[in-house]
Amino acid sequence: MILSRHWTLAVAAAAEAATGLAFLAAPSTVGRFLFGAEIGGAGVPAARVAGIALIALAIASWRGSPLQAMLFYNAAATLYLAWLGLAGTFVGVFLWPAVVFHAVLTVLLAAGRR
Repeated sequence: MILSRHWTLAVAAAAEAATGLAFLAAPSTVGRFLFGAEIGGAGVPAARVAGIALIALAIASWRGSPLQAMLFYNAAATLYLAWLGLAGTFVGVFLWPAVVFHAVLTVLLAAGRR
């Protein structure tokens, strides 16, 4: 029996959302289970941004809305990157330009929803 595309897409979206949430909550643990090694240093924020991207992929797949997915991704990336900058933990030369870039995209995407 062939599974319906809708059911398969929903399962795939749920799996990606769960993986994204896991990367956000415990990137080192996910790294240990997936890759057999801890994620450390700058890999932790990179893994969390990847987690945000996986959740956005799930939104695009589940809801079928690329606009909502990109709005979520850019808003969440803006908040997370700004938090990193304000905490002063991982601040490279392109961090604040990336925050501004994602903030501008968030505003433009939100305006496009209307």
